[in-house]
Amino acid sequence: MAGKMNINVRSEIGELEGVILHTPGREVENMTPKNAERALYSDILNLSVAQKEYSQLSAVLGKITKTFQVQDLLTDILKNEKVKNNLLNKISEKEHKCSIIPYLSSLEAPELSRQLIQGVVEQKNTLTKYLNKERYALRPLHNFFFTRDASMSVLDDVLIGRMANRVRDREAVIMEAIFDFHEEFITRTVNPLGSPKFTEDISIEGGDVLIARDDILCIGTGTRTTSQGIDFIIERLKAQKDKKRHILVQELPHKPESFIHLDMVFTFLDVDKCMVYEPLILQSNRYQTIHITIENGEVTSIKQEENLLKSLQKLGMDLKPIFCGGSKDSWVQEREQWHSGANFFAVGPGKVIGYGRNIYTMEEMNKNGFEILKAKDIISGKIDPKTYKKYVITLEGSELPRGGGGARCMTMPIRRKPVKW
Repeated sequence: MAGKMNINVRSEIGELEGVILHTPGREVENMTPKNAERALYSDILNLSVAQKEYSQLSAVLGKITKTFQVQDLLTDILKNEKVKNNLLNKISEKEHKCSIIPYLSSLEAPELSRQLIQGVVEQKNTLTKYLNKERYALRPLHNFFFTRDASMSVLDDVLIGRMANRVRDREAVIMEAIFDFHEEFITRTVNPLGSPKFTEDISIEGGDVLIARDDILCIGTGTRTTSQGIDFIIERLKAQKDKKRHILVQELPHKPESFIHLDMVFTFLDVDKCMVYEPLILQSNRYQTIHITIENGEVTSIKQEENLLKSLQKLGMDLKPIFCGGSKDSWVQEREQWHSGANFFAVGPGKVIGYGRNIYTMEEMNKNGFEILKAKDIISGKIDPKTYKKYVITLEGSELPRGGGGARCMTMPIRRKPVKW
């Protein structure tokens, strides 16, 4: 894959050819119990343990595909003075911190990249700043290792997230700059903020946007992606009159926090299998599944469906559900869903990555033909995943799940091979 990479993602399961990661750094620890909730955490992670666990994900993916790190990509584009100045102006204006531009401009690209992610410490050189209890002039991006949310590869374009919480806005600004200016990528960014119809009600995060097929999007709506955000996506698809398209919208509960995104209760595993949190996806409940059809630049139908799987079946995708937490005990299902048991990332059809701690989920995967492979065995060379037709690579996960996400949350795919449906 030498040379530039065209962004091309037309499914959740196509063989992976490129992915963007962000190894958690000091930004994860740069918080206190007092501001952890503002940072969207319920607890403070142990960074050394989280990094050790994350290294399994990045090392496994490094053996399978081409990987990129956000901080490296950001460093590259900051070496261009024009890009650097434009990005700093955008960030400082958005966060009302124009006074720190001279300081930031004086930093070399690697150090500037680090501080834009890990936080810029406030220089206590005035009485007002001295009395201010905030430690940072620019707050750390505590959630950036969940690279899925701030930008989404959708077909040939990159949809820039409009984050539900302003504390994450800089993630989207950085990702947009990377895709607009890094020489490695060929794509077009689509940002809701640039729409003439933009309203403050619009929010879209990547954990809610799943590409079932090149003509089908599954999108969750709840605390992070609003109906107005989905309406923005509908307007974009209406402008593409090349083919009939479908959006399947799944309503999500606002509590508990483990239901934050659709990919926490539903992910694609293979051409004919998916992972579901059965109580929400398949049981009768008050959370609707809505099928929106777009054809010739118009919305031709909006109707309620029985559930997400029945909707996909009607569109020619007959998927067998595998139950997160197994099918025998609702308490076990609930516990494993809480620890991202439904959140799998596919590196190819029938080849996925998830947390090994969810043992009942793994038992269900094994019953359905997936070999259980430990990440450490692949990294050491003890096991070659290429010798297995279907597998789930299990990551160690004691700290990372406490951050509120799994393998899909921590990966932003930028290119996949076509799937033979």
